[in-house]
Amino acid sequence: MSEKVIVFGGSGFLGSHVADQLSDEGYEVYIFDQKKSKHIREDQIMIVGDITDREAIRKAVDGMLFVYHFAAIADIKEAQDNPVKTVEINILSTTYILDACREFNVKRFLYGSTVYVYSDHGSFYRSSKQASELLINNYHDKYDLDYTILRYGSLYGPRANHFNFINIMIRQALLDKKVVRLGNGEEIREYIHVIDAARASVEILTKNYKNSHVMITGSKSLRIRDLLSMIKEMFQDKIEIEYSDEHMSGHYNMTPYVFKPVVAKKYILNYYHELGQGILEQIYDNYEELQKEGKIDAIEYIFNFR
Repeated sequence: MSEKVIVFGGSGFLGSHVADQLSDEGYEVYIFDQKKSKHIREDQIMIVGDITDREAIRKAVDGMLFVYHFAAIADIKEAQDNPVKTVEINILSTTYILDACREFNVKRFLYGSTVYVYSDHGSFYRSSKQASELLINNYHDKYDLDYTILRYGSLYGPRANHFNFINIMIRQALLDKKVVRLGNGEEIREYIHVIDAARASVEILTKNYKNSHVMITGSKSLRIRDLLSMIKEMFQDKIEIEYSDEHMSGHYNMTPYVFKPVVAKKYILNYYHELGQGILEQIYDNYEELQKEGKIDAIEYIFNFR
């Protein structure tokens, strides 16, 4: 019998890719989310449930070997505007899952955190992740519940959510032929393709990363200005890039490193998706989606996206 693994938030951007990677590795994968995943595979089992329903969480965790937790309010602006909801979903629900893992002797709890825990930016989103990390450490100290905390950098790639930066920029380019960036473009990020991040999220199941904090980010830093120049070239310079002096509220500029939580190891993959090719594929995915939705005319675009 295959070992059972559940992915809370497995219908989402990162969670769905982690679920697929786990299935490819031979695990019996369960996905728990508030709606059925658009990406569910025949070899995966869907549980539609509310992340704030403690009893539903208990039933879902019973019998699992590993538990991944990605379900959260991840949009910084949404978290800023809804602090109580953010605490309920990002902190209280994490505690419900932790307690179920303790009750049913789960082998390891794996938590999707963020590099924002190092920062004084990110508002209630950052605070909720810091609080959850502390709770995970408390459960380990008190109940010997093993864990791995995964701190992700800037993700991009297929299945991106509506607030993903690269996805927003690509859709603006396709729909408006113009990209508007809040900020001067000098902001620095370490982008990592979501499939690379998912692969790393499964590779760390080895004992070497038990009870560890692990950073999963890109292999090199890149200015937003350089990224947008790359996208503009992919559109054959037929789009306009506009910068604003207004800073994106809640986001860091050059580096997130201000606050000092437990230091994380940085996980280095032995191969990566090349950034340009990954963005090109994301442009093509968005192009096909918008064409199906009737929002753009195929005749308008003669670019060879592949």
